[in-house]
Amino acid sequence: MPQIWIDGKFYDGDQAKISVFDHGVLYGDGVFEGIRAYGGRVFRLKQHLDRLYASAKAIWLDIPMTQDAMADLVNECIKINSLSDAYVRLVVTRGFGDLGLDPRKCKKPTIFCIADKIALFPAEVAKRGLTMMTAPTPVNHREGLSPRIKSLNYLAHILAKIEAINAGADEALMLESTGEVAEGVGENIFCVTNHTLRTPPAYSGILRGVTRDAVIELGPSAGLEVREESLNRYDLFTADEVFLTGTAAEVVGVVKLDGRKIGCGSVGKVTQDLAARFRDLVTRER
Repeated sequence: MPQIWIDGKFYDGDQAKISVFDHGVLYGDGVFEGIRAYGGRVFRLKQHLDRLYASAKAIWLDIPMTQDAMADLVNECIKINSLSDAYVRLVVTRGFGDLGLDPRKCKKPTIFCIADKIALFPAEVAKRGLTMMTAPTPVNHREGLSPRIKSLNYLAHILAKIEAINAGADEALMLESTGEVAEGVGENIFCVTNHTLRTPPAYSGILRGVTRDAVIELGPSAGLEVREESLNRYDLFTADEVFLTGTAAEVVGVVKLDGRKIGCGSVGKVTQDLAARFRDLVTRER
């Protein structure tokens, strides 16, 4: 049973509770981070915490802990659960309030931290590559709920996931309202054509992923030109390779989109190489 940290105390997983009046529950009013540890070392914790605190600032939420204290909490949560390789979910909600929307009624944010294991896709599915379909549900409009805010409101992405499930696909491709490629339901997307690595730009309708940034850094050493530019589905249909990146997903290949075979129909050599380079990076970098 995992030990869950909530507002200063650890609880057994089946005893870890927050109030039904918490605005994170009532309205999805809060922010979170998914963080990964490898061999007992947290990968790019500062980047994750920078994004968490920026997301909180964007929604007028003051986190009552310093980033250094939050970093200590993440490491403590991993240690108390005796984990070496771990997935950490760090959540900050608006806190206990009333049934109205006014955030001023919430006097203190709720903070909780979970350290456990995660596997988004079965090993055999990741090995053979994912099948994807284009979801009818688009990502949130960038001038509405900014995709750069990693908020607790993931309903659009859940609807897209449901659409993928009903279509018999492993994952869904989400588009912007303009029809441009955005991301998977919880991952960034890349395509490879003629040794050029392309991904939607950070200012578009995507969450700028920590794993995404790491793969962009790895691109030149893998002999790839890297471009952040707008993509449409044609770019993915005709690519040599397509893959997804994310803290939970890591680097996973895509072999089919909307019934069209991507490249040779198996996980490509560039994807495999970048996945290996990423695994090497996470084991040697703090």
